Amino acid sequence: MDRTRSTGLGAGATIAAAALIAGNLVGAGILGLPINTGLAGLWPSLLAMVAGGAMMFLTAQILGDQAARSRSETFDYPSLYETFLGSTGKWAAIAANMIILYGLLTAYFTGGAKIVASLLGMEAQQTLVTLLFAVPLITLTCINLSLIQRLNTMLVLILAGTFALLVFMGGGHIDASRMSYTDWAFLPATLPIIVTAFHFHNIIPTVTANLRWDMATFRRAVLLGMLLAFVMNALWVTVGIGVIPLTGENSILDAWKTNTPATVPMGAIIQSTSFTLFASFFALVAICTSFLANGLGLLSFLRDLTLNTFGVNNRLLVVALTFLPPLAIGLIYPDIFLKALDIVGGVGIVILFGILPTLIVLMDRRRGPILRLLCLIGLLFAAAILGLEIMSETGLLRLHPHAAGF
Repeated sequence: MDRTRSTGLGAGATIAAAALIAGNLVGAGILGLPINTGLAGLWPSLLAMVAGGAMMFLTAQILGDQAARSRSETFDYPSLYETFLGSTGKWAAIAANMIILYGLLTAYFTGGAKIVASLLGMEAQQTLVTLLFAVPLITLTCINLSLIQRLNTMLVLILAGTFALLVFMGGGHIDASRMSYTDWAFLPATLPIIVTAFHFHNIIPTVTANLRWDMATFRRAVLLGMLLAFVMNALWVTVGIGVIPLTGENSILDAWKTNTPATVPMGAIIQSTSFTLFASFFALVAICTSFLANGLGLLSFLRDLTLNTFGVNNRLLVVALTFLPPLAIGLIYPDIFLKALDIVGGVGIVILFGILPTLIVLMDRRRGPILRLLCLIGLLFAAAILGLEIMSETGLLRLHPHAAGF
């Protein structure tokens, strides 16, 4: 019997799942895109977004298929990779997932604090602002799952409306001459944040279960959700590059050096109180929706890990392990927003949702030659991103933007 056969779900199920996927894709990654990609230029960045999005679409199909084959409400990635790759695969998945979730929470703390500090004129009090931003989010994440789900749905709707308004307002300030700039040599440095911007794979088990493991509906939902996210990302990159000057004060280069979300220099350039408020609101909502989802994910992950691996059942310990490490890193290194997103995408995501999924297909001789070829290309692409990121973080490779004068 075909376990992935159609269950007759209608267009409404496809649209609902696509909206969930698109909502998860609009997070901290979109806030950093115009800064990192702007240093490579618009057209190189759009090409890289197509390549990064294609790889993430491919691995989403692989993981969705595996979830559908298992038809289990408790499907998880460490167990999947252990089945194909043994204990090495399991622990590689655990380590990569911790890099992703801890890195994202660190980015949320530092990015959110930067936005709030800029909005309130409290740049000199970064530690206080970080705590004021982090504590309510942590508290809300620990309160009630059903409340968070209802709040998250409302926030996603607000996010979509605010984004459309920002693109409309920012479009009137675009300088088309800025879109001709290219720096192909810096293009590899944009790939980690692009991968991060197309990452939603943690919710694939939930999506497939909600769709009753109907792979036809799942494929349509992923395609629609990722296309929506691609259009949003491309529009945002185009507006960001067109509005923010490449160099100088409140520039793309300046924001890159200070690890600042794109909304901050955009607000300073446009000099409109309404735009600044809407941009700050959009950025904070994007961060909060992603924080709630990933904070809950890390809480659940560490609860299972401490209980099933170490035999410890202590909720307070799990909460401390979840939030104290990224908060401490954010307090010690407040200018780590873009760097955290690079590590998330260039290490955690490419291992868990790039290298490992393509490996399990390549190890399965029953798979067709076309899929195996696509997975080989995806594997090499993901491995190249990982290698570049490791060399960059260890100082073996320095990718400097041409705009910096190197």
